[in-house]
Amino acid sequence: MKRLWLLFSQTVTVLLAAYFVVGTLKPEWMDMRPTLGGAVAVIEAPAGGAGVVPAGSYSPAAKRASPAVVSINTSKAAEKNPHSGDPWFRFFFGDQGDQPQAGLGSGVIVSPSGYIMTNNHVIEGADEIEVILNDSRRTKAKVIGTDPDSDLAILKIELDKLPVIVLGNSDALSVGDHVLAIGNPFGVGQTVTGGIVSALGRNQLGINTFENFIQTDAAINPGNSGGALVDVNGHLMGINTAIYSRSGGSMGIGFAIPVSTAKMVLESIVKEGQVSRGWIGVEPNDLSPELAETFGVKATSGVIITGVLQNGPAALAGIKPGDVITRVAGKNVTTVSELLSQVASLKPGIPARFSLLRRDEKMELDVAPGLRPRPRAPAR
Repeated sequence: MKRLWLLFSQTVTVLLAAYFVVGTLKPEWMDMRPTLGGAVAVIEAPAGGAGVVPAGSYSPAAKRASPAVVSINTSKAAEKNPHSGDPWFRFFFGDQGDQPQAGLGSGVIVSPSGYIMTNNHVIEGADEIEVILNDSRRTKAKVIGTDPDSDLAILKIELDKLPVIVLGNSDALSVGDHVLAIGNPFGVGQTVTGGIVSALGRNQLGINTFENFIQTDAAINPGNSGGALVDVNGHLMGINTAIYSRSGGSMGIGFAIPVSTAKMVLESIVKEGQVSRGWIGVEPNDLSPELAETFGVKATSGVIITGVLQNGPAALAGIKPGDVITRVAGKNVTTVSELLSQVASLKPGIPARFSLLRRDEKMELDVAPGLRPRPRAPAR
């Protein structure tokens, strides 16, 4: 009996040792799964598993918005040098100014009729504009209208079955909200970058006449101009316009025009052919202790009027130099940029209520704004 037990224990020991050696040196020999046609049968994930969106992913927003974001290529005929016909000039300097100038930007399809919003600086001065859709279709675009004061332009293309972005409510944005920037940076192709709303109502940047920018840290680079800034639902919140940069690339400070402004420009250009803004004919200044003392006013906030155009809308309504405007159409104004923006949003010819302080007396006047004169083209 003892001999049988010893034989059994030795056999088990040898088998365990063999199993250990095989499992270490030839683990594939241990794979006992059934085979089909000589191949190892694998266990696959359930059908449709790849379509599950991970928590925190913004893929649905990008898929909704991306088809409506286009790339814009522009070309401009080269300006010939006045001396280019001189053979001696060509001998020393070669042929100059013969190559057309090319530009690159982005745009957003906002209507099934083919209307596209982009930046004015993307298409300004272009002789030819080509739009490239995300599905690789290409077509020429024509300019319907431009608004240099807001740096917006409206284009139109003639294609069928156009993808259209959903316009969101930029007034409902809050600092910290997640946003995506979609465009064609550096011409590498459509790119989606993510970030948050860093600030709202940015102005006095010297970019446009009327500034009310959404600031974001989503990467915006050259070529992104005119592209879409969307929320987590893929709804358009703004038109990417500018960046703050020392290197030419993104430094995490980008600016977008709110869709509320862009929508107003779109409707005005499509319906009237131009953007009609209010104008009252005053010279406003930010209120300072020195100006308050000069005009003898006791106001601590508002915009002080230091000059009034004779027979202008403000003068006809009774506004005088030294008046401090505190509210326009029910909205507070504390800076010159806010006053200009509020007045510009008024409909020409339709009276609006202005609240002001004259010395220490509160007053309310109805002012019928005129049509803001179009800016003169800068001398070149």
